[in-house]
Amino acid sequence: YPNGPLAAHVLGIRDVDGRGRGGIEQSYQHKISGRPGHRRLIRDSRGRVIDVQTPSEKAPIDGRRVQLTLDAVIQLFAEQAVDQMVAEYGVRRAAAVVMDPKSGEVLAMVSRPTFDPNAPINVPAAAWKNNAISSIIEPGSTFKPFIVALGLEQNIISKNEIFDCEQGEYQMGRRLLHDHHPYGMLDVTGVLVKSSNIGMAKIGERMTNSKLYESTLLFGFGSPTGIELPGELAGIVRPIEKWDAYSTGSIPMGQELAVTPIQLVSAHAALCNHGLLTAPTIVLETESFAPSPVNPERPVETSVVTPTVSAEVARWLVEVPMREVVRQGTGTRGRIEGHTVFGKTGTAQKMDPATGRISNQLHVSSFVCGAPAENPAALVLVIADEPAKGPNHYGGVIAAPTGASILQSTLNRLGISPTDRAYRGVTRRTGISPR
Repeated sequence: YPNGPLAAHVLGIRDVDGRGRGGIEQSYQHKISGRPGHRRLIRDSRGRVIDVQTPSEKAPIDGRRVQLTLDAVIQLFAEQAVDQMVAEYGVRRAAAVVMDPKSGEVLAMVSRPTFDPNAPINVPAAAWKNNAISSIIEPGSTFKPFIVALGLEQNIISKNEIFDCEQGEYQMGRRLLHDHHPYGMLDVTGVLVKSSNIGMAKIGERMTNSKLYESTLLFGFGSPTGIELPGELAGIVRPIEKWDAYSTGSIPMGQELAVTPIQLVSAHAALCNHGLLTAPTIVLETESFAPSPVNPERPVETSVVTPTVSAEVARWLVEVPMREVVRQGTGTRGRIEGHTVFGKTGTAQKMDPATGRISNQLHVSSFVCGAPAENPAALVLVIADEPAKGPNHYGGVIAAPTGASILQSTLNRLGISPTDRAYRGVTRRTGISPR
């Protein structure tokens, strides 16, 4: 592994018997390892070869070359940015994904803590886990655009509709909802820009649980994406029969469900891609590969495209409210000078395992961003799980600067200048290959 720990979770390692463990080493072992040949020999009593039966000879087959979609430069910048965030805020676990939203190609995937595949000794148990595909989190406010998307698509709400956010306090049945700041009348853009939980809860009441559930499944939550890596989880979306009046307010806020980072960034990529949900891929090789015996759940076809909402709705969400989030909302620390950046912040409280109650100290901070807003070339998601330092743990404070740093490096690498308002396409990168 000449690049050391770079992209360690994606590549995986080989054990002492030469078998792939984790990452591409495991899921593509049947291609990388090749097949042995054989030759029948006749020996005398002293073991000396006296004849070679060539008709029975079978030549060995070399292992196939597998090239990944990862860009080594973008991967390096992403890892450095995440490491800086982890150190600055004392983050317990972290993940980051950089994606081409048009093709679904993953340009970088980061998980912390990590390991060096060249020295797999005394590695902490937590370091083996690829948090980008195998950790589940409540998405918080990064989930809100998907609820709004279906509401607009089915004319349940309208773009210019005004919602009374009750100055920060709203009695919803037996539940008293609060916003971080008191807001009055907000349109749909304002609800997303200010990340008003009350505004979203009122949208949830309008949509009812059946439509909220439809939106959740529509964007791929509750099912694995099918990315070519072992260990991907499906997240948690409870059956609608278990949803209640409490769910009507919680789901629009990104609560009562759990997602993986790869699911979340793929769903946001659909908004960047005219409403088309494309299965993410991390293998650049064009040859069709069969599923590995050690990863039988992986579908053969990874370029599945599923319509979600109309291109008009998807484009409006990205170009208007999500762009305003970065310009003047909760994601202002995600700005990049000269670029039209769009984004959404998220801050979710976690349950304290010691008390079994929601904690005011344990949070998941997140930020998703991309550019140019008019035709996105790159999409970045950053997850900071349980930051321990700093006066607050808001996604806009902890994750947004890291997301902006990664996005800036990615745009530079792809040759997207601040004056570019349209994605003209990018020359094929040099991907990373295991071994």
